[in-house]
Amino acid sequence: MKYLIIIIAFSFTFSCKSQVVSLETMAQCMQDNPPFPCPNIFTYVKDVNNTLNKYVGTWKGIYDGKIYEMNLLKKENVDVDGIVKEDRLIGRLRITTTGNLPLIIFDNFNEPDDTKTNFEGLGLTSNLQSYSMFFSGPVTSGCINYGKVFLMIKPANPNTLNIFFDGNYDTVMGECPNTFKTTIPEKQNIYLTKQ
Repeated sequence: MKYLIIIIAFSFTFSCKSQVVSLETMAQCMQDNPPFPCPNIFTYVKDVNNTLNKYVGTWKGIYDGKIYEMNLLKKENVDVDGIVKEDRLIGRLRITTTGNLPLIIFDNFNEPDDTKTNFEGLGLTSNLQSYSMFFSGPVTSGCINYGKVFLMIKPANPNTLNIFFDGNYDTVMGECPNTFKTTIPEKQNIYLTKQ
């Protein structure tokens, strides 16, 4: 009887552990030519190597006469689809003009609900060099103001965060005014310093 309990406990522990997949494993198995297939059954994509920790905090920098301030939080066990949970970053962004009387261009820093920031983690890139997030700014009819923000921190410079916004190119109805600009400048490297 004693051995039967040990075997059942071992089997339960093994099956529970097999349901956890690392962020790195998911990033690499989801690429076009994966080095290995994705696991068939998993319920938790976990930051087992604490990879997300280096992104957590407040970051600030200036680009093209605007101050970009970003706050990134690590959230664990976020429900993805009712079955799978994952660890991910949730972001908040404030953009203001420089000068004595700065104007607020965008600000969701005080949004208490993480699901309403429109700035949430998607996962590590397949080369494991950066982390991608979905961002959506204010809607202007006929224009696209959403896409992926890539976050990169080089090991040699852990206090500098490089952000790069790549807008989504969906088809939209209507004509976008030629004066429209995305909230985060598209295809530009913006460097922020950890505060």
